[in-house]
Amino acid sequence: MQAFDSSKTYLITGGAGFIGFHLSRRLLEQGAAVIGFDNLNDYYDVSLKEDRLRILREFPNYTFVKGDLADKAAVYAVFETHRPQITVNLGAQAGVRYSIDNPDAYVSSNLVGFYHILEACRRFGTEHLVFASSSSVYGGNDKVPFSTADQVDEPVSLYAATKKSNELMAHAYSKLYGFPVTGLRFFTVYGPMGRPDMAYFKFAKKIMNGEPIQIYNNGDMMRDFTYIDDIVEGVCHILCNPPAVNEKGAAYKIYNIGNHEPVKLMDFITTLERCLGREAVKEYYPMQPGDVYQTYADVSELTEHFGFRPDTSIEVGLTAFVNWFREYYR
Repeated sequence: MQAFDSSKTYLITGGAGFIGFHLSRRLLEQGAAVIGFDNLNDYYDVSLKEDRLRILREFPNYTFVKGDLADKAAVYAVFETHRPQITVNLGAQAGVRYSIDNPDAYVSSNLVGFYHILEACRRFGTEHLVFASSSSVYGGNDKVPFSTADQVDEPVSLYAATKKSNELMAHAYSKLYGFPVTGLRFFTVYGPMGRPDMAYFKFAKKIMNGEPIQIYNNGDMMRDFTYIDDIVEGVCHILCNPPAVNEKGAAYKIYNIGNHEPVKLMDFITTLERCLGREAVKEYYPMQPGDVYQTYADVSELTEHFGFRPDTSIEVGLTAFVNWFREYYR
């Protein structure tokens, strides 16, 4: 298995995002050249994205390009100018519930934008395209843990449908044009400098402000919460290890990256309360449209192929998040 190669240039779309920031910083610390690409949209607080960029810009080997994945000329320009050997597509419109109210954003970014990335990889060449999929593709599957061999043909949100579409598009391009592609199904990523639209982040803000938190399905849900450092470690193992051509003639592979230990939502909230030192005022509601009862990652292939298995407990992960949260918001 090839080790991480710091001599290569890495393009990271969604470079000012949560995972994009942490991955970029890890690569920069190891001496790699990183090109960040992001449109800095206002889906959540832009100042947090700008603060992430401020940290990344302290590295001399970092370049940031502001642009939109839906703008084909902008995508082509960053490839033509910087000629990245490895492309990591983390740029996407995230959020299950937001996709119900704002479907246009998902078609523009997740479908049209991803098509532009695939075309750029074909036209300008890439040694490996790694892209973010999501545990959402498993929909309401009853069989657990979720395996990449499971059928994922029944999405329950447009967001999930776009991520499954990305997987199909990537397979077709790998098969047709011969470049290696790896898709990563991330499971409920959390941690410092995270996304304010995520439930744990909203909970923390409301608990500290003495506001009630909204708990859906009356708290009867389970999530495979995955700490950001485990996500980054998993991605780093994969970057310089593109898949071999499979029996279908495509150099294509999908992996789950999750903590493989689902946590009851109420236990997660109790741990967050303990870390914050405050008890939440709780309001209970039915399940929301597009939501699922549980997520649970089978990471056996990740472990078999790379010797890596995410294992950060929610106690450790939430403690790190709360320490950052207190400092950032004073």
